[in-house]
Amino acid sequence: MPLPNLNLPVIDARFQKNEGGVLQIFDMVRKKFVVLTPEEWVRQHILHYLVNYKDVPLSMVAVEKQMLLNGTKKRTDAVIYNSALKPRVIIECKAPEVVLDQKVINQSLRYNLTLNVPYIFISNGNKHICIKITDQIPHILNEFPEYSKLL
Repeated sequence: MPLPNLNLPVIDARFQKNEGGVLQIFDMVRKKFVVLTPEEWVRQHILHYLVNYKDVPLSMVAVEKQMLLNGTKKRTDAVIYNSALKPRVIIECKAPEVVLDQKVINQSLRYNLTLNVPYIFISNGNKHICIKITDQIPHILNEFPEYSKLL
C-alpha cells in the first residue's frame, strides 16, 4: 500500500508485518504495533505532531477513548488531558480521501456532549480544523494551540 503524502511533518515511523503479512505501524501512545490503515497513518502523524511540535506530553494522550453516547459505545480517535486528568481536546482523524464536512464536525461535537472539552481537532492529514468551544459556541482557530494554552 503506498502511503499518502500528508500536510504534516514527516515522522520517523516504525513498521512491521504481522503473522498474516499485514503492515503495521508502531503507536507511541499505546506502545504497540497496530494495523496501518489510511486513518491510522493520519492519527500517527497527528500524535507525532502534537507531541513534537505542540509540547503535548505523551502521558496526557489516550487513543481510542471509549465513551457511552445515547446508550451506544463510541470511540474517539484520541483525547488530550490536562495534569488533573480532565479531558481538554477530542481528536478525530479521518483517512486522507475523507472530506471534512459538516457531518464530520457534527460527529465530534456529538462526542463532546459526553466529554465536554473546550477544544476539538479534526484532520484528514491534509486539512485540519481546530475548534475552540466557548460558552457552548464553537470558534474555528487558525492553528492548534500549544499544550500550555489548553489547560
